[in-house]
This record gives sequence, structure tokens and C-alpha cells, in this order.
Amino acid sequence: MQKFIAIDFETANFQTTSICSVGMVFVENQKIINTLYSLIRPNPNYYIERFSEIHGILYEDTQNAVTFDAFWAQTLPLIGNLALVAHNRAFDQRCLNATLETYKLPKFKNDFFCSLIQARKKLPHLQNHKLTTVAKHCGYSLQNHHHALADAEACAVISMKLF
Repeated sequence: MQKFIAIDFETANFQTTSICSVGMVFVENQKIINTLYSLIRPNPNYYIERFSEIHGILYEDTQNAVTFDAFWAQTLPLIGNLALVAHNRAFDQRCLNATLETYKLPKFKNDFFCSLIQARKKLPHLQNHKLTTVAKHCGYSLQNHHHALADAEACAVISMKLF
């Protein structure tokens, strides 16, 4: 792929609509050309302690953050017709679709690829295909796992190597 956006969502609770942060990495011609990170006020707006322990985001951090519909309105023009890529697309696509539906926004129709599926195909010899493992194999040291921008950047690096 010549141009794409690697994306990662973190959620506040078990609800797929509870996006509390998003990281996006814009790639063109095998180079990262831009990044975007935003905290999001989740919907529903509550946190499960275990989730906060994983990603470090607390209720207080997102109280004054934008809602997803406002974030999406600002971001969709940047996305245009570019494909998205996520490591474990099933999760991120489910979050995106459910959240768009919750806010009664149009469905996202761009291509959406999965670096996890690609890694399983092209790197069957790895001990596992977790983001940290595949990123390391592709030469990227993921220092801040479960920070949406760091995870999106790892996905971008993996995608540049495997797609």
C-alpha cells in the first residue's frame, strides 16, 4: 500500500462504544508523514479499573475531552478515501462501527486491513503474533504499549514491512 492510516483505539470499559483515546499514523510511500492522537470522552462515560491500569487513562483525563462525533467530524476530511489498518482489525473496526452507529453517523466504507492477519500469513514462524512481538520482529521497539498512538505507530511500521 502506498498510502494508508494505521489506527488504534483504547476503550474505557467493555462497551465497544467506550473509545477513550485514538491514535492515527498517516503513511505515504513507506514514510510516516503525520500522526494524530486524541483523548475522547467515552460513551458510556465510565471506566473499569482494569482498563485504566492497562492504558493509564482515567475518568478525569477525558471529562473535558471531545466526544467521538466531534472528533470524527474533524478527522474524516483527513482520512478521505484512505484505507485504515489496525493490528487486530476485528476489535478496532467493531469499535468504530458501533460508535458511528451510536452517534447516528454514516458507516465507514473505506478499506480496513489487518496487520495481525498479515503477520500470521507472512510470519508463521513467530512464537506469537502480538503487536509487541511482530513490531520487534519488524525492527520497532514498542515502548509505550497500550498508548493508542504508540500502538498505531507500531502497526504502521509492521504494515510498511508486510503489505
